[in-house]
Amino acid sequence: MQKTLSLELLGLGKDQEAVYRSLLTESTEGVEGLAARLGITESQVRDALDRLVDLELLRPSRDVPGMLRPVSPEIGFETVLRHQEAELLRRQEELLRSKETVARTVAAYAAERPASLEDAERLIGLDAIQSRLEILARDLTDECCSIEPGGAQSQASLDAARPLDERALARGVTLRTIYQDSARNDAATFAYARWHTEHGGQIRTCPETPPRMLVFDRRIAVVPIDPANTRAGALCTASPGIVAPLLALFEQTWDMAVPLGADHRAGAPESDGLSPAERGLLKLLAAGMTDEAAAKRLGVSLRTVRRQMAALMERLNSASRFEAGLKAAQRGWLA
Repeated sequence: MQKTLSLELLGLGKDQEAVYRSLLTESTEGVEGLAARLGITESQVRDALDRLVDLELLRPSRDVPGMLRPVSPEIGFETVLRHQEAELLRRQEELLRSKETVARTVAAYAAERPASLEDAERLIGLDAIQSRLEILARDLTDECCSIEPGGAQSQASLDAARPLDERALARGVTLRTIYQDSARNDAATFAYARWHTEHGGQIRTCPETPPRMLVFDRRIAVVPIDPANTRAGALCTASPGIVAPLLALFEQTWDMAVPLGADHRAGAPESDGLSPAERGLLKLLAAGMTDEAAAKRLGVSLRTVRRQMAALMERLNSASRFEAGLKAAQRGWLA
């Protein structure tokens, strides 16, 4: 059986369509009769009648004063379409005027902006950084390379990044991101990384990463002014002398990192029995770094560092960290 076509595109809701169809067959029916026939309330009938009058599908009856008569569909729907066309034209004209206003405003702001990307633009505050990232993400055409240290990412950062990443991936832009291995242990960060890869992004992890960076289309870089405090602001530059070394550092880290999908390899021991995380911890502690500093560098908790170090000392049969360091060096674990 063929389904009756809906008139929603003409601006008629379900009740309004039912009332109009009913009046086409029985135009002398009052509000009470329509409500009973259609199984709706009298209030709904009155609302429907008001809407039908607005659409000019109902007009005052000349035969029965105070009553309404339905306009034939041939005439009524043509009138509705004319009104919709006029409204569409009006909205198109408004949109055109809005675009012109936006273009003039953007041009005015651009003229007032003192710094250029070549000179390194200072972005002070999270709002300024987010605004610049939105523009850079919008203009992306090829690739964005980013390093996100610190393990677990804040929910605010993930929420801010998702719409930018989603639009870029939808345009076919290549997104390559490096997280620390410890990000795998944070449910929110790992879920976001999974979503990212499922939509075409590429994500790898490694025990230790360089400071945070983003490089857009291999020509514009955004880096924190103070890597230890991202709220201090960021620098945005297109200077080849800065962008090229950052890209080289990214590629070097990328080659050493493990793809997100290779979960079975992320913490697996190598031929010498050490996992990448354990090897990274040993190197940091051998360099004189404290437990607290090593935990921060690796993006893990202080408790995790101490637990891993205790396990390494037991494996090396060492009574002290100094002795553990000597034995680790003798075994070539620090090479």
